[in-house]
Amino acid sequence: MPERHAHSHTPRPGRRQPVSTYRLQLGPDLTFSQARRLLPYLDSLGVTDIYCSPILQAAPGSTHGYDVVDHSSISTEMGGERAFRTLADEAHRLGMGVIVDVVPNHMAVPTPLYINKELWSVLKYGPDSPYVDWFDIEIEEEGEGVLMPVLGTRIGTALAEDTIKLETRVIPGFEDEGEQHVLVYYDHIFPVKDATESLPLADLLERQYYRLAYWKVANEELNYRRFFDVDTLAAVRVEREDVFEKTHRRLLQLYRKGYIDGFRIDHPDGLADPRGYFRDLSEATDGAWIVAEKILDGDEELPGDWPVSGTTGYDSAWRIQALETDPNGIIALGTIMEDIAGDSAGDLHSIIMSGKEQIIAESLFAEIDRLADILSALCSADVRLRDHTFRSLRESVVALILEMDRYRAYVVPGERPAPQAERALREAAERAKKRLAEDRHETLEIVVELLLGAEIGSAGRTHEKKRAELIIRFQQACGPVMAKGIEDTAFYRWTLLLSSCEVGSYAYTPTYSSDQMHAWVQRTMQSWPVTMTAGTTHDTKRGEDVRARISVLSQYAGEWQSLLEEVREMAAKQRPASLNGRTENLLWQTIIGTWTDRGPISHERLIQYLEKASREQKVWTTWTEPNEDAENALFMFARYLITDEKIGAKIAEFYEHTAPAVRSVLLAAKAIQLTILGVADNYQGEEITQNSLVDPDNRRTVRYGDIVPMLTKLDDHGLGSHPSLDEEKLWLVSRILRLRREMPDVFVGGGYRPLPVTTGHAFAYARTQGDEAQVAVVTERLYAEITHSGFGDHTVVVPEGSWTDILTGKTYDGGSINLAELLATMPVAVLRRED
Repeated sequence: MPERHAHSHTPRPGRRQPVSTYRLQLGPDLTFSQARRLLPYLDSLGVTDIYCSPILQAAPGSTHGYDVVDHSSISTEMGGERAFRTLADEAHRLGMGVIVDVVPNHMAVPTPLYINKELWSVLKYGPDSPYVDWFDIEIEEEGEGVLMPVLGTRIGTALAEDTIKLETRVIPGFEDEGEQHVLVYYDHIFPVKDATESLPLADLLERQYYRLAYWKVANEELNYRRFFDVDTLAAVRVEREDVFEKTHRRLLQLYRKGYIDGFRIDHPDGLADPRGYFRDLSEATDGAWIVAEKILDGDEELPGDWPVSGTTGYDSAWRIQALETDPNGIIALGTIMEDIAGDSAGDLHSIIMSGKEQIIAESLFAEIDRLADILSALCSADVRLRDHTFRSLRESVVALILEMDRYRAYVVPGERPAPQAERALREAAERAKKRLAEDRHETLEIVVELLLGAEIGSAGRTHEKKRAELIIRFQQACGPVMAKGIEDTAFYRWTLLLSSCEVGSYAYTPTYSSDQMHAWVQRTMQSWPVTMTAGTTHDTKRGEDVRARISVLSQYAGEWQSLLEEVREMAAKQRPASLNGRTENLLWQTIIGTWTDRGPISHERLIQYLEKASREQKVWTTWTEPNEDAENALFMFARYLITDEKIGAKIAEFYEHTAPAVRSVLLAAKAIQLTILGVADNYQGEEITQNSLVDPDNRRTVRYGDIVPMLTKLDDHGLGSHPSLDEEKLWLVSRILRLRREMPDVFVGGGYRPLPVTTGHAFAYARTQGDEAQVAVVTERLYAEITHSGFGDHTVVVPEGSWTDILTGKTYDGGSINLAELLATMPVAVLRRED
């Protein structure tokens, strides 16, 4: 492991610094024991650290682990704590570290509820529960109770139909309490408050610390904070010292005993105080390597006062993709979108705003209303602010949230806001004014000042508890509106180029220049030298290879347009009259993005994706009100497109025609991601090509039975004269990861220097140690135009010395090197200094 330089965003001395990570999506289909058997392969691949999805006990049937129900135990489905320790011991024996994903923001609201013992206790004992402060809910003796929107009918109907029953049962996990009274609604079981079991059922329901309700009530009346708009994930108050200690105790024990080496933190923007959380965790781990799953919008930077090592890599992923996207094709792709989507296409900004407005009006209505209630209470209690009505306050806060261009502004109650936080709010307010009548502008100004913690209204009220709550809850509302309004709505409507509509992407900038990339890396490296880079994650809408195939459409936009005109004409009679134009454009790009040498994606996988994409789009069908007839028509049309021989032949022809460009983009993007900055992550199975779509598709079982022997064959015999793309990608990944392991100081402690190239169709840089370049990376860029004239006499200038390409074994002298010669075998050269 490299010796770390003194820096505020690197692990403290003595803490492990990963060089590369390999993401393992653990669960029933990949247990700790199965992962342990993969370790020799991962070691051979060159991985320095395994990176595990959440390992704590999750809700029954969980395939991802983000719905934790028990912080005190390790997942039994994965094999339990003993199996995890054995996995960690074996990883450490091989010299590998163990990074674990942590979910601090929320816990599952499972079925049956008693699986979450803490929540069961709160709903049974209310204010007397020892866990009453765990969840972001308010329990009052005479209050309405925590909303439990689980009923399939309205409560009156449920009572009339006798589907809610009072029973006595011994509850698993609470056996020492013996039989207890419970309310049962099909699979749902709820506790009964002591001394209420003898009441008539309707009266009994009224007396509980929770309120059983029709599921559609949730979006309008939910009274607990959740993860985004997911009712089954209740927020946890880790800002409280006792809650942090109890929810992190098991993981920290495993860390202190040496079984865990670092942490990836899920969704910190949902927390009341992200910076405070990271400070607590950094202190508890004595400065471990910690990265935050943080989405940065555009040129937004990670807050410098967070004691973390960086992000999980969305910021690098979209830039690398944009670097390999041809700006010359964007106009033609826009024309295609308008032709297919018709007048409904719109521009990106209006689509994003429409998506955010819909989320605020529907799935996050309760959260926004709660904000308005807090604002109204604050103003009503202050004579100087009393004339600002509930309606004006609500309109103002809605306009402000709509115009926020980032997940959070990071204002901490009681502290003067950082300049960037204040600027973000005030700039949003200027834009918000255009949404409001002029007589609302003063109200908006009041809202902004309150959100900045300024002295507004009567003197001496700045530090009131309600004002602090407003500041926190506003920020906790901004993130869900951004995520659900943009990534989970607008990005399914804006179908210009699907590869640019990714988690963490800045779709306003679908392309990125070499100069922009160099500048971003150099700027990032100054503050975040050991941040993470990623190509695919468990949350990406499409895997890195699918995005590569789709991005190539930008290089062949005219030919893609001609193909679509032809195949759409061929399919005209089969096209449903109800087919939405945005959905159709998404369908065509998905088909080509997931096409392989063996042909199209399976119909089962395709319709699973189309169902999710269409319902997330929220235009003609939704999760809550699915238009099943139109959905089935779409699915039948999709089946026709991927099974019709004539259409398939046309798509296959285009696939073959663009295959060299796909190879170029796919391998270049992977090489850049693995070498450009910080700690390089590889998502499970992405060392060969994959055609994965959004979860759960990207959690399919990886076929290691094919990959492991492939690596052995490559090591024994080399690439050969006609390698497959899978073999080339595995060769590239394994050679680079091994190089990183051999030269850790260069990649996680070293520097970065752009290398001069004489053409925009190449991208080149050196990774340095001290002032000396040790590794040079040169990749093709925008391949389609190279095919017309080749590289000709274009060159890259490599520092003086003797260099060996680790991918081809060829040696070069430093200085000006002809690109046609350097990139003759592969679209990537990774040169290692030999002297």
